[in-house]
Order: sequence, then structure tokens, then C-alpha cells
Amino acid sequence: MISLNNISVVFGSRILLNDVNIRISAKDRVSFVGSNGAGKSTLLKIIAGLIPQNEGSIAVSKHTTLGYLPQEGIRLTGKSLYDEVYSGAEDLNRIKNEIEEVQREMEIAVNKSDDNYMDLLEQYSELQERFELADGFRMKSKIEKILTGLGFTENEFERMTDEFSGGWQMRIALAKLLLKSPSILLLDEPTNHLDLESLLWVENYLKNYNGAVILVSHDRSFLDNITKKTLEISLSKVTEYSGNFSFYKIEKEKRKELAESRFYNQQKYLKEQGKFIERFRYKATKARAVQSRIKLLEKIEIEEIEDDEGSIRFHFPPATHSGKISAELSDVTKSYDGKRNVLQNVNLIISRGEKIALVGNNGAGKSTLSRIIAGLEPMNNGSLKYGHMVEMKFYAQNQAEALNEEKTVLESIEESASGETGKNLRTILGSFLFSGDDVFKKVKVLSGGEKSRLALAKMLVERSNFLILDEPTNHLDMRSKDVLMNALKEYKGSVLIVSHDREFIDGIVNKVIEVRDKNLRIYSGNASEYIRMKEKELLEREMKQSNSLKSSGSSITDEIAADRNDKNSGSSLNNQNSFTPFQFAQEKKKQRREMLKVITPLKRKINSAERKLESCEIRLKELESLMASDEIYKDANKVVEINSEYKEIQKTISALVSDWESDTAKLSSLENNFKNLINI
Repeated sequence: MISLNNISVVFGSRILLNDVNIRISAKDRVSFVGSNGAGKSTLLKIIAGLIPQNEGSIAVSKHTTLGYLPQEGIRLTGKSLYDEVYSGAEDLNRIKNEIEEVQREMEIAVNKSDDNYMDLLEQYSELQERFELADGFRMKSKIEKILTGLGFTENEFERMTDEFSGGWQMRIALAKLLLKSPSILLLDEPTNHLDLESLLWVENYLKNYNGAVILVSHDRSFLDNITKKTLEISLSKVTEYSGNFSFYKIEKEKRKELAESRFYNQQKYLKEQGKFIERFRYKATKARAVQSRIKLLEKIEIEEIEDDEGSIRFHFPPATHSGKISAELSDVTKSYDGKRNVLQNVNLIISRGEKIALVGNNGAGKSTLSRIIAGLEPMNNGSLKYGHMVEMKFYAQNQAEALNEEKTVLESIEESASGETGKNLRTILGSFLFSGDDVFKKVKVLSGGEKSRLALAKMLVERSNFLILDEPTNHLDMRSKDVLMNALKEYKGSVLIVSHDREFIDGIVNKVIEVRDKNLRIYSGNASEYIRMKEKELLEREMKQSNSLKSSGSSITDEIAADRNDKNSGSSLNNQNSFTPFQFAQEKKKQRREMLKVITPLKRKINSAERKLESCEIRLKELESLMASDEIYKDANKVVEINSEYKEIQKTISALVSDWESDTAKLSSLENNFKNLINI
């Protein structure tokens, strides 16, 4: 479907991508992996045609369509949620507009039996069939299914898109893409703005997607469950692995061992050749040999190996001692504007050493609850108590706002570090993606993501015994997540994590708390057990929706009526409720075709009869004119001949009129039935 040939991208003096060759086929499931800044998002944008490459070419097969979802930055305004998503079905809207235009022409047509009107009927039928093939008659239910799967409620469908926040804006953009169903989906960190339930739904949807999918994501479970090919971007090159992320990690380790072996053997060889050249450089008898080896070394492609990612480890300062209970909430109620309750009579005890994942749909109140426990959000009712000698640290995305803009990255973390942790600050910053001279940058020049990572690193080097982390992995790559996850595993204090990253929380927590229906549901065990339960719930919901659609044969009628704003439309099909929507559409199509097979030749027969009648009537008038002439009666034979022809033509006209009347009545009846059928 699409191939990238010898693609190179240069930013200033840095070669980001060099001589990249990729081929994407229909229904491929591909992930781009690599460290932050390696070029994953850049490569996606090049494929999407949003930015140019410096060298190389891209070949796209005919009829291939591309759909791109960026990480952030989308703002949709001016339409309701439903209308905005529906606008994504551009081809379908075009067919729908054509149908409405033809229908208007049919309504204003004066002669319902002329050629033009019948042509309009045929055109209308063809457009209806194209609309069916594009699944147009199920578009309403498809939009509702996608929006519900992404976490929108039915009463939000008519809300203006202007009212939704940034994360929900990205969900709307994703919904439009899924409805559009391009040949190739290009998704850059699609899970960043999803809660766990909607993430599971998207994962299931993409597994069954009819086109190709290319993903950039730091969610390993997401990649493992969807992709079948992994393209690693490293050192400006792309290396292909024919499996999912887990396969890639195992295979990469094997290739790494071989690469290191080649690297060290090459270094040994280069060193030996260098010694030879230095030893005999000035000996005339060895000049030719020296020059030969110099030329040979110039042609050798030097092996490169990556830094050892597994060597970086971070340890929290030892957790200070505290009482058995870290925090206790009693009958906590939280509402906004005194109207909308987010939490109602919540009770929770967090014990020392517990590691808890706080999950739930976006808007359910996870972050609100975490801020209440951190003492940063007031309650309407209830109480919060901390245990003896609890030292709590809280991290949220807006923690970056508390950083001193004039300090450097290194200075910012130095003011919080102490003891053994203070000796390894450069290593810690490296694990959070600050390397080399980056540590000397001032905070004010950092991007939003860099500030969030610095705020997280700064908090983690401080002494504590209770950590509350709200989406700590949003701006981390896989290497950084591993470092943080391993450190949290070893941490002896209490931990409360708000996150939808399954692998991350599964490697840490021993309890899952779901915020749902204004209260808490507690699941003892790891995240995997909770996720299996949620997947089961999702499957049951999907089956229920599917069964509901199958049992409602009239639903397709409702959708067409809604799409065409035709409240008076009816059905000419019998036993309509016995059909599934697909069978119903197929039966409609079959009946229209069968009817057109009768209408079209009947129309031709009527037109032919009208032409014959016209010809007969002209001849009849000619004969009457002859019979009125005195000259004709001078020839007796001629009179007999004319009289005979005159009588035959009268008989022919009588028969033609009789057939014409019968056929015209039949055509009128068929036309009415046909119009009833297409108006279903």
C-alpha cells in the first residue's frame, strides 16, 4: 500500500533518519519504537505528508487513504459532538448530498413517466446502493458505538465540541478517524488521553480494524496486544522485527549480543591495523602495505552500539518510619458548584506499605480524590486523617508550575536531594531523559513535557513515606518508565498511583481501587486480575449491543429516516422484524433490482408503443386525406386497398392504445411501489 524509499531527514547538523526503507501492506499492524527524540513522530508525519523528507521518495498505491492522529494540539469548535464525528465520513456525506439533490429533482418533476424521471429513479437507486455499501444506513449506530466506546455518554452527543477539554478533544478526533476508516491509521500516542476502560475498547477495535495500523506508543501492553511488526528507530536507522513488542525485546537482546561481538572484534581489528600502520609508516619497504591498509580502513563501515539501558537504576531515599495507617477518609463528599456530586460518602483506609492503583473513567473523580488525599482539594463533607509521622509527596502534571524558572535542571534537583541520592544526580537526570548539556539548561527554556519530568525527578529524590502520583508516566519513554517502575517496586513506603498504563501499575501495585458511580470499588490483587474482569465486562457489553441491534429490525429504518429527516417514510417489506440490519439492506437492494428489471423494459415498451401510435395516427390522417379526394375513386382497386389499410391501422391503433393503457397503469403502480421502497 505504501513504501518509503531511501528516506533521510536532517535537522541542522543532526542526521535524524538516514536511508530508511519501509513497506506497509494492507492490514499490517506496525509499531515505531525508540527513545524520545529518535524520530518516531517525525516518521509518522512524513508518511502522513505533513512534513517533507530531505531525501528519498514515498510511493502510495492507488485508492490508499491515510488518517493521522497527533499526540496533542487538536481543537474542534462550532459543531455538536455527533455532527463533528459524522463530518469525518466525507465520502458518505457526499453520497448523501447527491441522494438529497436527486430526490429534490424527483419531487419537482412534472411528468412522472418521461425518460428524465425514470433516469432519476435509476440514479436514485444506484446512489442508495452505494450508500448501503458504505454502511451508511448503520452510520448512526456506528457513531454511537464509537463515541460510547471512547467514554462519551449519550446525553453528551448534542454538546458543542467547544465545551470539551483537551483530552476529550483528542478523543473526538480519534472518533472521527475511526469512523472515516482510512486504509492506513497513523496514531501517535493514542492512549495518552484515554482511561483504562476506553483504552481496552480502542485496543479491541484496532485488533479488528479492516486497514493497516501504525502506532507510536509507550504502552507496552497496548503494543503487544495489537502489533505484529516492530520497527525500531535508533542511531538514525530503522531496524525491522517481525513480531510484537515482547518479541522485539527478546530478539533485540540476541541481536545486541551479536552487535557487541562484532563491535569488539572490529575494534580489536582496527587497533591491530592501527599499530601496524604506526609501526611501519616511515619504512619505505612497507609503504605500499601501509597505504593499502589505510585505504582498507577508510572503506570499513564502523559498527555502532547503543548505550546499555539496563545499567541505569534509581533508588528512592529510604522511606521514613510512619504509623500503620498512612491516610484515612471518612464519609467524604465532593461536589462542584454545589450541584454536581463527584464523590459521595467515600470511605478509604490506606495502610503503610500498600501500593494502590486508582483507576476509573475520565471524569469519574480519580484526580479529585488524589488531590483530596494530598490535602490540596477541599471537601464538602467528611474528614481526612493522616497517620503518625506521615511524610507525603504529591505529583501531578501541574507540579511543573512550582519550579523556579531561573534555575538550571541540575540546580533544581540539587536543592531537593540529600544523602546517597545526592551523589547520583546526573544518573537520575539521565534516567528522566536529561543527558549531557541538557542538565545546564534553565527551566524557563524547557518544554512542558521536560518540566513535568524534572518535577517528577525532583520530588522522587526527596525523603518520604507516602507517594501520590497522578499520571507519572505521561511524558516518559519506556526506558524512563522502567527506571521509575523498578524504583517504586523497591520503595518501602505507601504508594497511590493514578494511571492507565497497565504494565506500569501491574509491576507495582497489590490493590486496585476503581472510582465509579461517585464511590469506590476495591479489588484486592494486581492490575492484571482487574483488567481481565474489565475485559470481560467490555465483551459482555459489546455482545449486548450487538444482540440489541440484531433484534431490532426497525433500527435501520430509524437510521435512514434520521439521515434523510423523513418522518413519514414507511416500509414495503413484509416481516421486516425478521431481518438483521445487514439482511434487511440486502433484501431491499434485491427488491429494488428486481423491480428495476421490470420497470426498465416496461418503460421502453411504453415509449415504443407511443412512437408506433404517433406513426399510425400520421398514416391514418394521410389515408383519410386520400379518401376525401375524388381522384381516388377513379381506381376501384386503389379504393379497396386504401380501405383495407385504413381498417388495419384502426385495429393496430386500438390494440396499441389498449396495451399502452394497461402498461401505463402497471408502470404507475410499480413506480409507487419503487418510491415506497427507496423511502424506507
